Amino acid sequence: MPNKIDRRDDVNPQEGLREYGDVEFADPVNHKYPIDTPEHIRAAWSYIHHEANAEKYDADELRTIKERIKRAAKKHGIEISGN
Repeated sequence: MPNKIDRRDDVNPQEGLREYGDVEFADPVNHKYPIDTPEHIRAAWSYIHHEANAEKYDADELRTIKERIKRAAKKHGIEISGN
């Protein structure tokens, strides 16, 4: 699984840090989709499935982000459904 996620022009990575702090992100390049708490993990899973969010990534990047969210969910004992 590739771990490379490109820097997005439409995002200021500092905003993610400002809003969430220095936490783990499913997209650590752009500081999107924090996965440090059960609430953030559930939100990240929901948001990455919104078409407007998913379409900003290529297929490999999207797969990487989803796998990171799934791993975080498993680590925190959270059940999530879907792909």
